[in-house]
Amino acid sequence: MNGSIDARLEALGMRGADVEEKFVRGSGPGGQKINKTSSTVWLRHRPTGIEVRCQRERSQAANRELAWSELASKLEERQRTAVAAQKGEREKNRRRQRQKSRGQKARMIEAKKHRSGIKSNRGRPGAD
Repeated sequence: MNGSIDARLEALGMRGADVEEKFVRGSGPGGQKINKTSSTVWLRHRPTGIEVRCQRERSQAANRELAWSELASKLEERQRTAVAAQKGEREKNRRRQRQKSRGQKARMIEAKKHRSGIKSNRGRPGAD
């Protein structure tokens, strides 16, 4: 792998030992060449279960490079979404726990009084 992919994986805190790597025969068009060579690269990150399969190029080395890059991208995206979800949850809790303004309190009390008046006009069925 090249240095930029190594740096990306290191920044994610991922170890190479966490990844299972296999070279398998490809599928699809390509005839004898695709049926004889194991140029398709299959990677699986054990802790997360993310799988990547790459057979874009004829070269195993090129496919390996592309697969590692794609795995790093998927792991980065997963980390970004986790951080965004955590940030959203904190923001949601902050909004829920903050004090209501005087206007909000007044509107809420007015709405409760209105609803109470409507409910007080209700009677038992057949009590006429």
